[in-house]
Amino acid sequence: MRTGQKADLKAKEVMKDDYSYDRVPTEKRNMGWFSITNITFGIATAIFYFQMGSVMALQFGAVNAIISAIYAIIVAGILGTIIAYLSAKSGMNVNLLSRGGFGYIGASLTSFIYASNFIMYCAFEGMILVAAIHAFFPIIPVWLLIIIFGSIVIPLNWFGIKQLDKLQKWSLPIFGVFLITTIIVAFNKTSLYEGSFWTYLPEGVQTGGTALLLCIGMQHGIMGLTALLASDYARFLKPKDIKIGSFMIGFVPQIFCFGVMGGLGIWFGVRLGESNPGVYIVSLLGLGGVLFTLLTQIRINITNIYSASLSLSNFFENVFKFKPGRRFWIVVAGVISMALMLGGILDHLDTAMTFQGVFLLTWAGILVTDALVVKKILKIGPGYYEARQEKLYKWNPVGVVPLIAASVLGTIAALGYMGTFLQSTAAFFAAILASILTVVFAVFTKGKYYSMSKADDVEEEETIAS
Repeated sequence: MRTGQKADLKAKEVMKDDYSYDRVPTEKRNMGWFSITNITFGIATAIFYFQMGSVMALQFGAVNAIISAIYAIIVAGILGTIIAYLSAKSGMNVNLLSRGGFGYIGASLTSFIYASNFIMYCAFEGMILVAAIHAFFPIIPVWLLIIIFGSIVIPLNWFGIKQLDKLQKWSLPIFGVFLITTIIVAFNKTSLYEGSFWTYLPEGVQTGGTALLLCIGMQHGIMGLTALLASDYARFLKPKDIKIGSFMIGFVPQIFCFGVMGGLGIWFGVRLGESNPGVYIVSLLGLGGVLFTLLTQIRINITNIYSASLSLSNFFENVFKFKPGRRFWIVVAGVISMALMLGGILDHLDTAMTFQGVFLLTWAGILVTDALVVKKILKIGPGYYEARQEKLYKWNPVGVVPLIAASVLGTIAALGYMGTFLQSTAAFFAAILASILTVVFAVFTKGKYYSMSKADDVEEEETIAS
């Protein structure tokens, strides 16, 4: 066989192994829980969590920031563990898991917004990197840095989950060395705040009350993402590792991103009096800080682009029957991310994160309620997940109506039209409302719209009840 033919066959095999359009077959679920957990740490080690911790501590006090981090770990950890378990059992990510409960067109709505979420975060994380490098090398134009570091994640994503596994494995120890060095340097630097960091409170701010609610509201903007993200990787988990793997993939990264990275962000922010990690890491380590930022942001953005490409694949296959393959969508997601950075759309990131936080936590709430309450307790609908269009309805009101209703009301609440309490807890309020509506519509429709016919080729290990 010629070299060119071998390369073509290898490329086709890689594309096939993406499983963007259907469940991962049992024989292909051959990755251990350690490898997959390591991949998810690409998200958990993002400098973004430093920034969240620093901002919350400096604006609302360290104790309020710490309490909100504990809340985020518990809620996102429980949701993430359940979703990782469902994904590992079925071999599907959340886009495919949603097809039965939302209908295959209804699920395309979630896929599209999910993709836009990852592209927005890719742009945001990219700008942290660009700002850090530009601060150290101001002679290099910002637009050139955007193009260079916006493009670099495309080839790093070319060969799917196996490549992600290798990249995250070799880069994690380097990340650890940089992190420890940053902590040591910051510890030996005179703190701008004389007391213990956890006692820091801005003037006029109290522990608890509105300040705590505002911190929790900030956590909601990312909690839905971290809970749902596990499914893109848990679907490759070895069947024998499902129980421990679901916890390790779904819960442990939440401890690291909200507890370790967020907690360090609180400490850095109070000690250094600065909320932007792109500024204080470079000020602490100089060129080393630039390299540290470069490493962390590339680690997170290759996972952002990977998940965005899967979601775009699902959306365009569902709605337009357009199936060019995941690599095509890697390029599209990367180009859109660069366009957002160049266009300055990140000035509106707060508004986008408000809606996305509400939407993602609502979606996660519906998926978990559908699996645990509707299917397992009430025994409504099939006890398995179906992703094939020919066996599905276009719309299932059990998922679509709660998602739209709760997202709209949650966004209205987040914008402050329902009072201060609901403004700060809008995403949680929307998730609870959606969960209740999911049960109501499941009972009302009697599970009629989950599947057009009973599947006869679903393995026992893939059912929810097993």
